[in-house]
Amino acid sequence: MTAGVLFALAAGLLWGLVFVAPLLLPEYPAALLSVARYLAFGLVALPLALIDWRRLRELTRADWAEAARLALIGNLLYYVLLAAAIQRAGGPLPTMIIGTLPVVIAIVSNLRRADPTRRREGRLPWRRLAPSLLLIVAGIALVHHEELALWRAAPAMDEGDYVLGALLAVGAVVCWTWYPIRNADWLRAHPDRSPRVWATAQGVATLPLALAGLLVLLAWDGATGGLRFDWPLGPTPGEFVALMLAIGLLASWVGTLCWNEASQRLPTTLAGQLIVFETLAALGYAYLLRGQAPGAASAAGIGLLVAGVFWALRERPQPPAQPT
Repeated sequence: MTAGVLFALAAGLLWGLVFVAPLLLPEYPAALLSVARYLAFGLVALPLALIDWRRLRELTRADWAEAARLALIGNLLYYVLLAAAIQRAGGPLPTMIIGTLPVVIAIVSNLRRADPTRRREGRLPWRRLAPSLLLIVAGIALVHHEELALWRAAPAMDEGDYVLGALLAVGAVVCWTWYPIRNADWLRAHPDRSPRVWATAQGVATLPLALAGLLVLLAWDGATGGLRFDWPLGPTPGEFVALMLAIGLLASWVGTLCWNEASQRLPTTLAGQLIVFETLAALGYAYLLRGQAPGAASAAGIGLLVAGVFWALRERPQPPAQPT
């Protein structure tokens, strides 16, 4: 249990880095940031795949198909939506919407009454799950209230972009509600498989998808000039390459490895709530980037988020009923 929580904390700290990249590289289209990040992830995974070649060969065609689905929806599509949301609405609003993931994942996991994983793990009664969820929701609402007031005070903000950013962030929530539940299902159905090897497999599966996405972007730009972008590395190539490699290694591979380790140790309902670590890390990095501390409401909201997590850690799933 303790090891699972620590792995989830490490994954959250690393995943929080991806919220910073669109703010540091505002000139780069969201689609390019996504394919470049996961192109770097795939390249990082190749030498790791050579090390684990024998164990990767044990994966079946169905396993590789699942890795490709997880890569497409949980990696590429998720980050396109998230990066576009951050570039349109700024960092705080998408971060807060993504911050609902612990609530959404916990609810969806608890609703899966007929699922084999659910039958194996048991369930958390709603009356025991509700307090931690309410604390998390209240914390998110407090932080969002203060950030929205700051956004409204900024003269350069466009309301249409704000609304579009919110909708894109909701799409990202849908993608990343599906991903950890599906990923945990595979890991728990294959307890003999290494989480490290599965993280590498997802990186290898991501590489051809990222290459295909890059070719589509190049073809579309060549046909329409719609990106108006200096290919291939843009206006700040050094910063772009360094940041993509950093998050490709740390956020994508190491973060996925840590989350896989947590997913094998924790019930899905509890693990879903621990994604709040990503929200806390993203907020911390955003405040560091701003060079300012959170206001009173945001500080109180962050405190409620932490309290909700600790409350969730006190609860244990109710074992499934035994047939009579």
